[in-house]
Amino acid sequence: MRRWLWILAVALVASGVWRGEQRAVLAKAARICLECVGLG
Repeated sequence: MRRWLWILAVALVASGVWRGEQRAVLAKAARICLECVGLG
């Protein structure tokens, strides 16, 4: 069962990287961090 979860996780991460989603995730993370600090 764990092996399949790892395979699924790797496949989903690879799919996101292939689609260029890492830039959107980084932008959202930076925005959330700035809001928590009170700068955004």
